[in-house]
Amino acid sequence: MSPLPSEGRAVNPTDPATVAVFVHGAWHSSLHWVATQRELARQGVRSIAVDLPGHGLTAPAPSGYLLPGQPGLATERSALADLTMDRIADDLLATLAGIRPRFERVVLVAHSAGGGPASAVAERAPELVDHLVYLSAFLPAGRPRFLDYVSAPENAGAVHVPRVGDPEALGAFRINPLSADPAEVAAIHRSFLSDWPAELPSWRLLLHPDEPLASLTAPVRLTPARWGRIPRTYIRLRDDLALPAPTQDLMIAEADRVTPDRPTQVYSLPGAHSPFLTRPVELASLLSTLLTPVSARA
Repeated sequence: MSPLPSEGRAVNPTDPATVAVFVHGAWHSSLHWVATQRELARQGVRSIAVDLPGHGLTAPAPSGYLLPGQPGLATERSALADLTMDRIADDLLATLAGIRPRFERVVLVAHSAGGGPASAVAERAPELVDHLVYLSAFLPAGRPRFLDYVSAPENAGAVHVPRVGDPEALGAFRINPLSADPAEVAAIHRSFLSDWPAELPSWRLLLHPDEPLASLTAPVRLTPARWGRIPRTYIRLRDDLALPAPTQDLMIAEADRVTPDRPTQVYSLPGAHSPFLTRPVELASLLSTLLTPVSARA
């Protein structure tokens, strides 16, 4: 495991020809990266945060989600029901294709379920990505579906987010961050943000209620010759409850068996599932080091 860079903001400047592209996880959006991007900008690091299809400010929500009593929330079919992993990956691929000509080095940083489309794009077009960074993210080299790891014995200690309705009937994994049930809200908070002050409830407004089924169920198949040729780093989150450290370690170990000649570079950070919100300075410091070309670190 690689040592962490020294704490603080004094780091070598990043090559201006390098850009970080941030991919959010399930129920999240580009907005979750803002605090970390702000810290990176202070260090001269260029970055772009994307919204995957069905996420962000323009994403459709169930019609009753914001109404009193949330009518139909448990039964209304999701507007995201027809999204496939191919469609999600296509959108990210188009974004990277537009970025690639403007930068010499593209570092793709994926969080949680965002590791699926990020890996799929790396497999389909490895020439668009120079480095992959998985932030407590789905790394599908050993098992192709996120749910394959969610159901693994190593994941037994995970705190799962309470779901609303039947995912197959809804066409999405639906959660309710705006629930009137304090226990339901507390469970979501504990899973994603156990180190975020409970008295600051604004995090509930940033989560989208629907996540496409494909994000967690569609297989992402990787090969050593394409995805495996890209250098990769995994940032473990030691106190993660949504994707516990034993599950992260399982994914890393299985990926390294697929590409034994190109093992994963591993770092660890303290804290829970969302360091881009709770520890943006510390996360930005580590990312800034990873984004600096080796030749410039002397």
